[in-house]
Amino acid sequence: MTQAATTGAEPESPPPAKLPLFTLTTLVVGSMVGAGVFSLPRRFAEETGVAGALIAWGIAGTGMLMLAFVFQSLAVRRPDLDAGVYAYAKAGFGEYLGFFSAFGYWASTCVGNVTYWVLIMSTVGAIWPVLGDGDTATAVVLSSLGLWAFFFMIRRGVKEAAAINKIVTVAKLVPILVFIALALFYFDADVFAGNWGGTDSSGSLFSQVRGTMLATVFVFLGVEGASVYSRHAKRREDVGRATILGFLSVFAIFASVVIVSYGILPMERIAELRQPSMAGALEEAVGTWGKVFISVGLIVSVLGAYLAWTLMAAEVLFVAAKDDDMPRFLSRASQADVPVPALVMTTVLTQIVLVVTAFSDDAFNFALDLTSALSLIPYLLAAGFAVKIGARADPLTAGGRTSRRELTMATIATVYTAFLLYAAGLRFLLVSFILYAPATILFVMARREQGRRLFSPRELVILAVSVIGAVMGIIALATGWISL
Repeated sequence: MTQAATTGAEPESPPPAKLPLFTLTTLVVGSMVGAGVFSLPRRFAEETGVAGALIAWGIAGTGMLMLAFVFQSLAVRRPDLDAGVYAYAKAGFGEYLGFFSAFGYWASTCVGNVTYWVLIMSTVGAIWPVLGDGDTATAVVLSSLGLWAFFFMIRRGVKEAAAINKIVTVAKLVPILVFIALALFYFDADVFAGNWGGTDSSGSLFSQVRGTMLATVFVFLGVEGASVYSRHAKRREDVGRATILGFLSVFAIFASVVIVSYGILPMERIAELRQPSMAGALEEAVGTWGKVFISVGLIVSVLGAYLAWTLMAAEVLFVAAKDDDMPRFLSRASQADVPVPALVMTTVLTQIVLVVTAFSDDAFNFALDLTSALSLIPYLLAAGFAVKIGARADPLTAGGRTSRRELTMATIATVYTAFLLYAAGLRFLLVSFILYAPATILFVMARREQGRRLFSPRELVILAVSVIGAVMGIIALATGWISL
């Protein structure tokens, strides 16, 4: 039990709602299958041909599978740690980096949630032009009404929200599977062959693969969903099982969507499709009804993903506050087991970013890439923690030191996430620091509540790096080197 609970500063929260394996798996699938999959054909066609796409999916599939195994292993080896992404970073590298991991993961979910509303409005905008590409004033107002409607629904209770997510997860897979089936039926081998090596402007195969890596990160975000919600699992081993089952199912679907698209249209035309590009690709194959069918499926899918991500975002803040790494007001939960202050904070940040998108040149792609970049540091720290407990004995690790197989998988996952940070480039890393540095105010609030020293010497170094990075990011924005 945490300090906040034992001191009497806050009333005891109700026992967490317990969820079975199938529900945990749908949380993983529900959080991974959202806006990203419907935008994949164009995202890949803008960067690479079939050969590069196959290599990219091979790298991404292997790397993310290793990361999924990391979360599976840590759920069993360290059952004392809840809200995995945050808790693993703290256990491995200290409270301040654990705080950064919690905040970065939370911020990435909020920014990612904005892409859902932008894509919904862009989809409807094909019929109702006043919504434009999802970034007009009318689109922002309607999106704002939607996100606050979800706030009040989630506030009613975790079990109710999880039950709705389970139904929506099953429903939203239908249009995606239908797209794959129809694309295979109308598959043109000559078009596919013409798309094999990319275009003259695609660059080297390495640059093509690198250009797609952030897109693969975004669509795989959520692989840790069961780990984040581990305190709600009926059986601890279900956390790892749900992670692997969810990942393998989604990986097969995502890779199929991209590859079959290359057999419908030349990649130059796919790259020019309006988002959601999956709808435009199917329209070319079967006519207008295909576009409408996918558009309706997208709205269902995105709303389901928004629900799953909002649940996970609030959960991370709540557990971090329970562990005294966030201010205590975020540790409060209602009788329905909903962390209401954390949910409010999540909705407010999403609202702020949503308004900012109205001033962006390419709201959807920038938010998508920033979401990926923000999530990479928490992923890297979690994988690094798995390497750490595998490299030396840890008395808190169930069964002692992890196996050589687990250590190998953790090492591959760490190298993979480090490569993704390189692929993201300095631009998104600096923008991430602009969010990370001021977030330290929450860390300071938590330390003051406990009457503790604000920063250790090591933590001061980390603070200095984040502040310098934030200043460089602001200068880059002001001079036009980085644009929103």
